[in-house]
Amino acid sequence: MDTCVHTCYNGFLTGAELIPMPTEIFDIVDENDKVIGQAPRSECHGNPALIHRVAHVMVFNPAGELLLQKRADSKDIQPGKWDTSVGGHLDPGEDYRQAAVREMQEELGIENVPLTFLYKSQIRNDIESENVATYMTIFDGEVSFAPDEISQVKFWSADEIDRNLGGGLFTPNFEQEWQMYLDWQRRYPADARENNGFCAGDTFPDPDLSREFEGDID
Repeated sequence: MDTCVHTCYNGFLTGAELIPMPTEIFDIVDENDKVIGQAPRSECHGNPALIHRVAHVMVFNPAGELLLQKRADSKDIQPGKWDTSVGGHLDPGEDYRQAAVREMQEELGIENVPLTFLYKSQIRNDIESENVATYMTIFDGEVSFAPDEISQVKFWSADEIDRNLGGGLFTPNFEQEWQMYLDWQRRYPADARENNGFCAGDTFPDPDLSREFEGDID
């Protein structure tokens, strides 16, 4: 979107000028997740040949419910659909964890919480190509979401999610993410008395949870 501004010379407004809004730039990567160039967002969304990077965070509450965000109707991809707790593109030069921390604060107002890396995945469709790193956290505080990005947030139980899969309520990307999370959960079952848990460090003991590609998570 462009914006109209007035230029002032010697205290006088000389008329309106159309000044383009800043263009969002993404790093472009190859199939091995190595940076090979850059491109604007407008080109990445519409050209699947331009692989770019995304960080996701799955935010659970202590009861084991997953926070989902309803995408604003103004979003260019999947408007009005329920999606992963946090999802955002990496800024140029940023690593996945840095982007996860930043996006969590920008989208939900959540900060200073531990993140645990879960897995990497790929999104490939007719619209875009993304390499994704997914993290998880447990949060029991106030959520303050960005209304220009999100219209609503809600904690969902696993049963609620499962009942609504395939009904057009969720983004296809979230439904894929949910299946990957369930695969991960089967690999790392929690104690029967627990809903979710963290490992002692930043990732779980088996690092070979990457799907489709290998790349550094930081």
